[in-house]
Amino acid sequence: MDRRRFLRWAATGVAGAAGATALSGCGSGTGSGDVTLKLVAADYGNPGANNSSKIYWRKLADAFTEKNPGIKVDVTVHSWNDIGKKLTEMVENGNPPDIAQVDSYADWAAEGKLYKVSELLPIPVQAEFLSSLAEAGEVRRVQYGLPFVGSTRVLFYNKDLYAKAGLDPDEPPSSWEQLQVHARRLKEAGVKIPYGLPLGPEEAQGEALMWMLGNGGSYVDSVGNYTLNSPENIETMQWLRDNMVVPGYTEPNPQRVDRQKLFDAFSAGQVGVLNGHPTLMQQADQKNVSYGTGKLPGRDGPAEGTLGVADWMMAFRKNGHREECGKFLSFVYEEKNHYAFASQYGLLPVTTSASERMRKDKRHKKLWPFLDQLASAEFYPVGKVSWAATNAALKETVGQAAMKGGDPKSVLTTLQRKAEAAEKKAESA
Repeated sequence: MDRRRFLRWAATGVAGAAGATALSGCGSGTGSGDVTLKLVAADYGNPGANNSSKIYWRKLADAFTEKNPGIKVDVTVHSWNDIGKKLTEMVENGNPPDIAQVDSYADWAAEGKLYKVSELLPIPVQAEFLSSLAEAGEVRRVQYGLPFVGSTRVLFYNKDLYAKAGLDPDEPPSSWEQLQVHARRLKEAGVKIPYGLPLGPEEAQGEALMWMLGNGGSYVDSVGNYTLNSPENIETMQWLRDNMVVPGYTEPNPQRVDRQKLFDAFSAGQVGVLNGHPTLMQQADQKNVSYGTGKLPGRDGPAEGTLGVADWMMAFRKNGHREECGKFLSFVYEEKNHYAFASQYGLLPVTTSASERMRKDKRHKKLWPFLDQLASAEFYPVGKVSWAATNAALKETVGQAAMKGGDPKSVLTTLQRKAEAAEKKAESA
């Protein structure tokens, strides 16, 4: 019986003793006296705006304590630029928080520093997570990471620039060949950046993977082995180099261009086409850009999959507050609480009930194409302990494969060797 089916079965009460064990296990921690949980979270708010995530967490923490008077929650919120370093320092200094919300978890799970999800949450709460995301939270087939919010990627294009180039503003490109034709027409019409290709260190690994998915490639195979230099991936980067970069349909040196720079340029009406996530939609709406969206183009037609990205919650063992952590996390994922966060920031919920609610909420109709892809999206192999080192290497060098004069086979083979070395090191640790 697969994990998802079992959890649904157990959640209905049919699992009997197995379900009772999981539920009672969640309540067998310290459970005595007053406890203050320390929560460290990332800020999803915009700089200078009055929408810091600290406001959400403080309100939620107060509501939780009102229902659970013996448990207080001390909230610290850091920017995305700082949280990784701050949290790492806390863990290395032997002073981790009880709960953290950040973008990775595998290293700490492998070191035995985190509670298993099965130790924290009752089965009905576990069963609420979308299965693809729950599985992405596993290290060696055990779930430690709790998905917090997600996003997927779609193709964005500027309808006004399409009209200027004599292209149908209601027909985005569905294949690489069509994308090349559209980019050429946009360039001939004087568009500054026909196709936005962010292969700089901010998220080169994401842009590269989206292109690879369009050609049947990926970073890992079905059993988790790295496949960075597969024939499909090499072919993808060769096509991108020869048909988009060399003809000048992108910025001159994409490996130095970050995603946010191109998002800003798209919102300023300077980019014809690029891949983006829900944040770009919000940004473009604020600038009154007339844009359309479509599926990612693939080699011979629309790509079968798209990139999915999730941020994660986790609970550290150090302070022994398993029961209290479980109670708070169950509260976090109650439909109204989880939906409130995702809705506020234009992100995708990761539970079935909150996803269904967003799918019915017409205020979020523009998010539905992203939401529809979430369950089948391809996620980074974040459960691999070697992924952190591999991801860093991809960010720094994968863009070289698509540059003028670049050698995709050499670049990807070097990355493959580094990934295999990192994996070997992780396995022997």
